[in-house]
Amino acid sequence: MHHGRRQTTLIIGLLVALVLSSTVVCAQTSTLKGVIKARDGMRITLQAENSEVIVLLTDKTDVGQFEGALKARSKKMSSASLIPGLPIQVEGAYDTDNQFVATTVRFKGNDYQQAQAIRAGVSETKKQAAQNQSELEKQNAELKAQNEALKAQQEQLEKNKAAIAANSARFGQLDDWYIIDEVTVYFENGQVKVDPKYVPQLVALAQKASTVNGHRIEIKGFASASGSKALNEKLSAQRAQNVKNILLQDGHVPVTSILPPAAMGESRQVGDENTPQGEAQNRRVRVRILQNKAVAGT
Repeated sequence: MHHGRRQTTLIIGLLVALVLSSTVVCAQTSTLKGVIKARDGMRITLQAENSEVIVLLTDKTDVGQFEGALKARSKKMSSASLIPGLPIQVEGAYDTDNQFVATTVRFKGNDYQQAQAIRAGVSETKKQAAQNQSELEKQNAELKAQNEALKAQQEQLEKNKAAIAANSARFGQLDDWYIIDEVTVYFENGQVKVDPKYVPQLVALAQKASTVNGHRIEIKGFASASGSKALNEKLSAQRAQNVKNILLQDGHVPVTSILPPAAMGESRQVGDENTPQGEAQNRRVRVRILQNKAVAGT
């Protein structure tokens, strides 16, 4: 009976000794050397000689800087001094998750200064890179806006060209001018007064002219071949002048935008002068909007 109890006690003692021995082995202190590759809070990624090791810092971790030629002393430092790029010597033990729990961390003063300089340089480089990126984005935005504005101008120019081409096809063109639009005013035989029905047409023409860059208004008066040439010359001049007065007074056209009215007399008959209808077509004033080709840019 007593012999069995002694055996049981012996077995229990051996088991306890085995557990204690295993614990001592697991908690055996080790020393690591390497460079801090990264840090996330209390976790440090240490680039050791052949591998990366996760080092855990705790509130009890003793962090210090070697002092003296023999490195026999150390200066107490904050764990915040453990920055990427710093070579360190760590003492501690692996836990059950195979993470190295640091009890002491030591580093050289000149290594710390160099790591700080590298960190500052990296920070400044990142800051400059961010500024460069911001400036580049700003320039790209401005360039995009300029390109869009240029595209809009180009589209407008193409529209203008199309409009000019359409008008030129309709009315023709002169050496230095595009003919944008025209109105013809007809007169009774021997009359120079403008029929009121033409006033809205002349006002509309004046308004259109105000939208055309580099424009001039051309006024030419004509007469039929009936009567003397001197009379017809006078009639065509008075008709042209009366049309000009309407453009100035009702159309509010600047006098500088109107070319000197031309009295064409009985030249350039467009209708058969031997018929009443033909003579009616010849008693006229032709008003045109002209645009300078150089100003139009085409």
